[in-house]
Amino acid sequence: MTTQQPLRILMSEQTLGRIGGQLAEALGGRAYEPVIAAQSHGNEPADVDLAFISRDVTGLSTKHRVLESLESFYVSLRKSPRLAWVHAHSAGADRPIFAELKERGIRVTTSSGANGQVVAQTALAGVLALAREFPRMFDAQRKRAWTPLIGGLLPRDLAGQTAVVVGWGPIGRQLAGYLQMLGLTVIAVRSAAAPASDGVETFAFEDLADIAGRADWLVLACPLSDRTRGLVDARLLARMAPHARLVNVARGEVVVESDLIDALRANALAGAYLDVFEHEPLASQSPLWDLENVIATPHSAGHSDGNEARVDRIFLDYLRDWRQ
Repeated sequence: MTTQQPLRILMSEQTLGRIGGQLAEALGGRAYEPVIAAQSHGNEPADVDLAFISRDVTGLSTKHRVLESLESFYVSLRKSPRLAWVHAHSAGADRPIFAELKERGIRVTTSSGANGQVVAQTALAGVLALAREFPRMFDAQRKRAWTPLIGGLLPRDLAGQTAVVVGWGPIGRQLAGYLQMLGLTVIAVRSAAAPASDGVETFAFEDLADIAGRADWLVLACPLSDRTRGLVDARLLARMAPHARLVNVARGEVVVESDLIDALRANALAGAYLDVFEHEPLASQSPLWDLENVIATPHSAGHSDGNEARVDRIFLDYLRDWRQ
């Protein structure tokens, strides 16, 4: 590529409509050509230099089920030998395409932090719903049964409990603040045991099994990596207290799902809020749909109407840095 050639930027038509007027400023006068992504196979554009995978491109695809519009976008990436950089709307980059791009020497950036507050709020909602026995009360509502939380149903006070937060990025730190405001003690688990922040006891991922017994709440908000894949397995779950609960807003593969199901069925774990699963969409025959002590949501913890604008800003900031 010579400096005279316009920079070809692959994006969706919707994205161009949102940020088209800001591209020239971000590129500082550099010539560019927006390239609209194909929605179906057969006419995928090629020879692009940069690409922006926005939420509308991903749509209802998952890493396990890639729909045609997203697969067509991938085709364009694979057909572009001079592709230098791809930006994704997601906080993580664990879809297979990103490893493939990195092997080609292509820079991959994510939108980490764009939905951190929203995910943390959703995780907090999961904690509160489980703590206040909402699954049990929703079931009673459907049965039109008046079942006050008294006697053996009396919930434990949240204040004074301990939450082990695995992952200390934007989501983990935000959630820790929420939990501390409610009177919980927070323990951080992250890539290194160096102190996460003042007053927060900190351990490395590999130490989690040693402290699992201290957790009233085990909250997963970590990236998926070789160190975190299968981190929560039967061995770790066996070390947790029977009254403890799990919240997973990280990636499904951080948990060995069959081990978790066994623990929940045996009441070795009191409950779980799960937004992510080993395979997505979650199979209709999965026991997780029907377990009374489980809240399951369809990988939606980070969705809100403000995310799109935040992701666009991150991409444009990266674009300015890339141009310089």
